[in-house]
Amino acid sequence: MNLEREYGPNPYEILPQLPHLEVWSDDVADGQPLGAAQTAQGGSISPHLAWEAGPEGTRSYAVSMFDPDAPTASGFWHWMLVDIPADVTELPAGAGSAGGTLPEGAFMLRNDGGTVAFTGANPPAGDHQHRYYIAVHAVGARSLGVARDASLASVGFNLTFHSLARGWIMGTAES
Repeated sequence: MNLEREYGPNPYEILPQLPHLEVWSDDVADGQPLGAAQTAQGGSISPHLAWEAGPEGTRSYAVSMFDPDAPTASGFWHWMLVDIPADVTELPAGAGSAGGTLPEGAFMLRNDGGTVAFTGANPPAGDHQHRYYIAVHAVGARSLGVARDASLASVGFNLTFHSLARGWIMGTAES
């Protein structure tokens, strides 16, 4: 099977523009390969993340990891965590992994791999390098208002209308 194709777009450049939210990590360097722990083969350990406080009116945060380079028309969602309280601006490594501890009130949704947890990078054998956008959204509501079994498309829709600021770091991986 030939997997040659164009790279997917940066999803946040095609959405309505928002003020920038600074995001950093002890585990992910922007534009650099993800560490082994953030891959499926290395344990699917969600990375440490930290971010600056959102703008006035921020009442919660959402965190996600998305691969626009997956060989699908819709990319691949590796992680979606919503309803993080507004006073939380850091997640330790492993918080979103199976068995991790989330901030009170926050919850994860089922990713495209079918699990309610962070799933690590796992590009298909022989494919080009993939990019993994780890985004933090400052949300203007305490709750995004989505059910725990909501589709990630509906979560994205709600984020588009409730986000006050957004930032991301992008890691890479290849098979």
